[in-house]
Amino acid sequence: MSFQEAISSGLSRYFDFNTRSSRSEYWFWVLFVFLLSIVAGAIDGVVFGIPILWHLVMLALLVPGIAVGVRRLHDIDRSGWWYLIIFIPLIGILVLIYWFVQPGSPGSNEYGDNPLGDAAPT
Repeated sequence: MSFQEAISSGLSRYFDFNTRSSRSEYWFWVLFVFLLSIVAGAIDGVVFGIPILWHLVMLALLVPGIAVGVRRLHDIDRSGWWYLIIFIPLIGILVLIYWFVQPGSPGSNEYGDNPLGDAAPT
């Protein structure tokens, strides 16, 4: 999945917590949010002097960010409820990062078809 496809998918599936997302979709989404936060922070620094725009952007991207994370967990055949492990300081984030870099389960699972098609992920 390309960068543009990942952004389009993330925004169009804003409230989709039921299907799967590939590694590339998840990591391109993370890159998009990171770059957008830098741009919003820079604009805030020049125009407002306080992070007004940054907070609005992060608030707008909160739900789709959680949704793509849940879909990524579904891709490795884990329940989306595992996303709540993020609330365990340090350990939760490290566990999620480890899971997010794992290849998705090949073929279909209870959350749908492989987002990469029938081919097994590499």
